[in-house]
Amino acid sequence: MKLDEAGRIVGSVLVIAGYFVVLNVNVTAGVITNLTADALSLPFFIRTKTWDVVIMISFLAVVSISKLLQ
Repeated sequence: MKLDEAGRIVGSVLVIAGYFVVLNVNVTAGVITNLTADALSLPFFIRTKTWDVVIMISFLAVVSISKLLQ
């Protein structure tokens, strides 16, 4: 298994955990978890040239960052 494949798997788990944290625990911690998940998942989608997913993840990361800045 390549390193970016492992990152995608861990990132997928962290996305679910991050949304749970946002909804039930703390928004800031959940957003940071989601940003970490995005950062782990992104290299896989860049390598596989899945540009629609790269754009979607980038857009959602910008939205998450804007939530951190509020």
